[in-house]
Amino acid sequence: MTKLRSLRLLLGLLTFLLMGVQLSAAQDRPNIVWILSEDNSVHYLRLYGAELGVMPTVERLASEGLTFEHAFSCAPVCSVARTTLMTGCYAPRIGFQNHRRLKPAELPDGAELFPAYLRRAGYHTTNNSKEDYNVVKGTEWDDSSRKATWRSRPTPETPFFHMRTTTVSHEGSLHFKAELMQSEQPTANLASVELPPYFPDTPTFRYTLARYFDRMRSVDEQVAQLVQELKDDQVLDNTIVFYFGDHGGVLPRSKGYLYETGLHVPLVVWMPEKWKSKSPFKAGTRPEGFVEFVDFGPTVLNLAGVTVPESMDGRPFLGSGVQADDVNQRDEAFGYADRFDEKIDFSRSLRKGKYKYIRNYQPFYSDALQNNYRYIMLAYTEWRELYHAGKLNDVQKSFFEFHPAEMLFDVELDPHEIHNLAGDPQHRETLLDLRKRLRERVESLPDLSFYPESELVDHVLPHAAEFGQQHREEIQRLSAIAQLELVPFAKAKSHIEAALMSDNRWERYWAATVCASFGEVARSLTEQVRPLLKDSEPIVRVRAAEFFGTLGLPVAKSTLLDVLATTDSPAVALLTLNSVVALRDGPQHVGFAPTELKVKARGGEVDRRLQYLGLNVDTEKRKSK
Repeated sequence: MTKLRSLRLLLGLLTFLLMGVQLSAAQDRPNIVWILSEDNSVHYLRLYGAELGVMPTVERLASEGLTFEHAFSCAPVCSVARTTLMTGCYAPRIGFQNHRRLKPAELPDGAELFPAYLRRAGYHTTNNSKEDYNVVKGTEWDDSSRKATWRSRPTPETPFFHMRTTTVSHEGSLHFKAELMQSEQPTANLASVELPPYFPDTPTFRYTLARYFDRMRSVDEQVAQLVQELKDDQVLDNTIVFYFGDHGGVLPRSKGYLYETGLHVPLVVWMPEKWKSKSPFKAGTRPEGFVEFVDFGPTVLNLAGVTVPESMDGRPFLGSGVQADDVNQRDEAFGYADRFDEKIDFSRSLRKGKYKYIRNYQPFYSDALQNNYRYIMLAYTEWRELYHAGKLNDVQKSFFEFHPAEMLFDVELDPHEIHNLAGDPQHRETLLDLRKRLRERVESLPDLSFYPESELVDHVLPHAAEFGQQHREEIQRLSAIAQLELVPFAKAKSHIEAALMSDNRWERYWAATVCASFGEVARSLTEQVRPLLKDSEPIVRVRAAEFFGTLGLPVAKSTLLDVLATTDSPAVALLTLNSVVALRDGPQHVGFAPTELKVKARGGEVDRRLQYLGLNVDTEKRKSK
């Protein structure tokens, strides 16, 4: 018994000593706080040159910390951007690139949302409160709720990671009634508002922008309150504070689009004196290097002394081992835009230095393609009304016309991205370089959007990442077919014909997509495309119908209506309705009466499309009971 008692005493002493080591280690690790403001890019902050975007607290943090000149969300919408932040992974590789998932993705085996790694390292992790993830959740949070706070940590010495989202700048803050413009005046004088050249100069647009600048003041007040809470709790001197926008926005042509207004976000990092050694940059400076949302999670892990898992695509830009020269030499940012609510597109962007390249894989759609939530904003609806009334200049009306398959902008000389240099011989070398770089990006991921979302939802998710790796070669073939959109039709024709006759349904799908992209130029291929109207794959039929729709041929309408009436898949129905809206609202003006829409697969985003098309969904549901 004496030996046993001695062994117990020895084990107790070892446990006590280990606890002391852990406590000491905890005290030697920084707390980290993220403050996110929804839907705002650098274009709305005085810190980045917008004089009406007054944010004194953020500006003070910046003067004492770091202002990153080139921080980018990888996606211009909440759920995709936030999931990118939390995973450190590019969305098209994992399968969470579509906003408001129809079905969640799973991370590859062994991968987790980054706060889970912090928890295992002894951090207390809390989120207040927006999540909006497109992947299956794990054990990343000790508390994620509207009441979540670092104050719930088990001991005062426990290091914490806290994430706080301020919602006052969300898109919904601009969903006001017209009467408000008379009863409530913004702080800024409307005459002092500078409108981008792609907006019509109207009182509505001036008021909307001025009101949004007031949202920046409200955001700053909430930042000030949170910083004061940290100070009151006597933890600010041990806390690294990040402030950034969760993606761009939110006026028309920003949120949901791959322009700089949709992706280029403010990022300020404040470090207390104790932890300034964690930064390779001097306080008060403005690092020039490009940092992306995939880098944010790895950066937090690195600051906390946690090994960054190989499953993440990002690289730390602060913390141990990071060199200022290395960060400042980074000059590329990758962006992706797919489905936003019921509006479907497929675009990718690559900014390298001052040049921005955007690849639109479905150029037969316009930026203005209907999204019900977007058009609640008065500025959106007025813009469209002015377009139909013929009251817009060429720059202002381009939003409502087909976007080119590829666009190239010099964002230093052309910050509003209105002068497409893709066809300029003087920029041919730059175009080819960025075209090649982006293609290498999407193929190396590999990018799962070369399959329509219906295929991912109905047959691939939640294990999309593994599927992508298994089908890497097929994705490369599909990418090669898609690139035919960029080749003169005469050179592309024989390759398109071969793909139209392929045994592979997705090769046929992309061949039909290329035909729709060429439109009238590809009329000579109508007989080769016609068999696809009866294809065994419904989405191939839809894409073939879109090609015939661009030619004004009635078979497009009957094919789309037949798919809607027969498919059991809500994802297929949603993709089909996207085509219906594009053909109805576009220059083809294909008529679809509500009584013609017999849709078998219903619910969710499908019903939103049907409501826009004039179908009273609630009445239909009552009749069916």
